[in-house]
Amino acid sequence: MTLPDRLPEAPSPASRPNTSPYPAVPEQNFAVRRITLIALLVAAIVLPCIYVAAMAYSDWRTREAEATDIALRTVRLAEEHALKVFDMNDALVARIIDLTQGLDDAGIRQHEEAIHDKLRAIGGGYPQVAALSIFSRTGTLLASSRSYPVPPRSIAERDDFIGIRDGKVLEHISKVMMGPAALEKVFNTGVARRTADGQFAGVVSVALRPYYFSAFYRELLGDNDGPMTMGLTRTDGAILAHYPARPDQPTMAASNSPFAHALAQGQRAGIVRMRSSMDGSPLILAFRRVGAYPVYVSSGYRTAAIWNGWYRHLSVLLLSMFTPSIVLWCVIWLSLKRLAAERQAWESWQAEASKRRSLESAYRQSRKMQALGNLVGSVAHDFNNLLMIVSANVQIVRRRAVPGLERELSAIERALKSGQSLTRQLLGVARKQPLRSETVSVERWLPAYRELLQASLGAKISLVMNISANVWPMRVDVAEFELALINIAINARDAMPHGGRFTVRASNLNFREEDGFPLTGEFVLIALEDTGVGMPADVLARAFEPLFTTKPKGMGTGLGLPQVFAFCERSGGLAAIDSATGAGTSVHLYLPRAAELQIAPQAPPVTTASQPQRGLRIMLVEDNDEVAAGTEALLQMMGHQVSVIANADLALQRFAACQESGAAAPFDLVISDIHMPGTMNGIDLAEAMQALENRLPVILVTGYAEEIERARHVGVRVLSKPFDIALLEQMLQSIQREVPEPDRTVHGA
Repeated sequence: MTLPDRLPEAPSPASRPNTSPYPAVPEQNFAVRRITLIALLVAAIVLPCIYVAAMAYSDWRTREAEATDIALRTVRLAEEHALKVFDMNDALVARIIDLTQGLDDAGIRQHEEAIHDKLRAIGGGYPQVAALSIFSRTGTLLASSRSYPVPPRSIAERDDFIGIRDGKVLEHISKVMMGPAALEKVFNTGVARRTADGQFAGVVSVALRPYYFSAFYRELLGDNDGPMTMGLTRTDGAILAHYPARPDQPTMAASNSPFAHALAQGQRAGIVRMRSSMDGSPLILAFRRVGAYPVYVSSGYRTAAIWNGWYRHLSVLLLSMFTPSIVLWCVIWLSLKRLAAERQAWESWQAEASKRRSLESAYRQSRKMQALGNLVGSVAHDFNNLLMIVSANVQIVRRRAVPGLERELSAIERALKSGQSLTRQLLGVARKQPLRSETVSVERWLPAYRELLQASLGAKISLVMNISANVWPMRVDVAEFELALINIAINARDAMPHGGRFTVRASNLNFREEDGFPLTGEFVLIALEDTGVGMPADVLARAFEPLFTTKPKGMGTGLGLPQVFAFCERSGGLAAIDSATGAGTSVHLYLPRAAELQIAPQAPPVTTASQPQRGLRIMLVEDNDEVAAGTEALLQMMGHQVSVIANADLALQRFAACQESGAAAPFDLVISDIHMPGTMNGIDLAEAMQALENRLPVILVTGYAEEIERARHVGVRVLSKPFDIALLEQMLQSIQREVPEPDRTVHGA
């Protein structure tokens, strides 16, 4: 039969007649009133918010501009102060040079006491001056305003001495240091002494106290906790003075700061936004160069202070603006709530009816999918019986060694394999295919199937295998796993008509609950990737849907990828697919790790007896006459005596009659199908056989996974359809060895 693509949708509430006990109110009236109230509510929220946002933005810009203006005015005052100090230093240095004019190092040492008194008189009245010093051309201290006689000190290795000697402008103002003459933290301003012929004769240095500048900045800015900072910095970023001072303050400005970049570019003045090198707080920094000296003064305004003031103003603005607005919001909200209650009364019966229709629709959809699964399973079961008939008769013809039919028999066997594969796919999609799980070593198994995969891909496609070291073993149905790989390989081949690359990767994965993945535990990932045309989004969304295919008619069944998904799911794992147009396709199979690699014990060698092995007395319980006839003929050709009984009820009656008469059981073995007409099925018959005093071995035949699990719990041998005749023959040989010799009757072949 043909199923519709989708069930008809339930009519919308608006299209159904009004049978509510409440007054009939047109739905559009509710919508208009609701829209009006919502529009008022939005206006009552948005307009005050826009006003508050505009006022807040304007206030922030004003405060920011005021802070910038304060920083600029402050830095100009600091520039004037620093310029006066450094100009005065130049005057002091000029007086000292005049004082020592015409004196060499020996002359200065000879008149050291008088020069010391003069230096004290020159620099003693200036609080910023820590010491006035004269150094020789080798850096030796010759005279100082701080001490007489001078201690044996030398500055020959100091950067400022070397810089002044070599004519570098920057080093005319040194970094902060412990002065050898001043004996306190200072920074020196110095100039070179010259001989009459212009040769370098030494250095005249004025040691300035950084504290003097910090004290001036403190008087200018006020309290330590204020919003502003000030500093005196050399052009290379060396900090000479700073307020507020910190015990652990750095000696250099951060090299990656905007202020350091401005200094490196030689800007004379400017404003930058940056984080303070002292405490990391953001600030607006204004800076200016002090005349021609290699020194900058800076004034910073902390943006945290701007934010604090802005927050205070904003809180007042919010309180004054939103207090009446909140009252209006509450009124509109109550109106909306009342309108919703009215509409709910009008729609309550419609919601209940719609819910009932939705539940009924979902139930019908579930029943449809269940019926589809049962239909597929029933068709596959009947198809299995047909395959059994053909397979049995082919084996009969082969055993009779009929000449001239090899080609035809091979063709029939190939068709049988195709039919078995299709049946397996149908049962797999219907979740009825039995799994024969076994532990597989991925490192050994995948390379062994390389030729099979290459044959499925074709000659134009290269196969690459990348198997990680120490991949865990996994427990899967090998036949289903092989079929899944072939299905994916065939899809990849069709996606790469002009050739490409197909990559197989294997690795270990461990999913935890916090990962948010649907699986938890240890899994083996088998990733299969191709470089084909890929899938569009709408096709990718339906890739695992049964019977969905994009291939031309006759080229695909729509069961390949659904079989892959069903196999992984029933194995305790998951299958996922990722693809995009032009980007190829990647299929990931997550299969559970086996606890340990179980090596199947080798079957003991069968010893050839001196007497030929005797046949079994077999009761064949099968309701399908064709299947029964083919199986009976095969068993007889194997040398066994076969009695065919149509159903389990008759078989049990036969055994019951033997028990009542006290006769021994006339059979050594029961082979029974599970699905049969009557009150009992094959499993019920097997359970009855187990309850007999002389328990008989039983072989059950079925194609359903759930029946196989139940049969295994009974403790009997199970053959899943379609089965290989050789497997049945092995089971019979095993039973022949188990049945005691006196209990069997000799039968000819």
